[in-house]
Amino acid sequence: MYKTYGLITFGGLLQGMAMGLFLFPHSIPSGGAAGIAVLLNFWFSLPLGFALWLVNFTLLVAAIKGLGNASTIGTMYAITITSLSVDFFSFDMYRPYSNEWIDLIFGVILLGIGVGILMRQQVSNGGMGVLALIIAKHRNHPPGKALFWMNGSIFIFTASIIDWSIVVQAVMCQWLSTRIVDVVYNLPPSPQVFPTMILRRK
Repeated sequence: MYKTYGLITFGGLLQGMAMGLFLFPHSIPSGGAAGIAVLLNFWFSLPLGFALWLVNFTLLVAAIKGLGNASTIGTMYAITITSLSVDFFSFDMYRPYSNEWIDLIFGVILLGIGVGILMRQQVSNGGMGVLALIIAKHRNHPPGKALFWMNGSIFIFTASIIDWSIVVQAVMCQWLSTRIVDVVYNLPPSPQVFPTMILRRK
């Protein structure tokens, strides 16, 4: 239990850092929910962390039956950690770079690792990730590809409202990060050291 929630916390922190520190300052949506959050910030000046939390919880309620109680609670916790991290890292004083392509690379790496860690714990990163996790659980299919295609339409809509130039960065971000997600998600489970040692001693 403690190990699982420790990993969920770490995954949520990585995801929030990727968004708040590297992607959101350039209005690069990291996913479908993030794209909607950027739009809400653009239209209504809602804080990005709160907008992301609002979108994620709305989508989670719509898909709650497909996840089960344990995954739903873990997903709610992950969404909260991510949203708090986005707000924490949204200050300019934390940003080590100002080049959007350098930020994109660092953001993609952190985002992919963070989401992959979350999905290995059978919790979603929120938003379209809820649906991607349901597909992964029920069809035994890596969640990255489903995540990429579901978010594509939202990227195009976000870019049409804010700036078409970000659609290339958004698609690139999603393409690379979802592949990192699949790599992390498909890593072999850690070896059970203690049971093996006990058996050998016997």
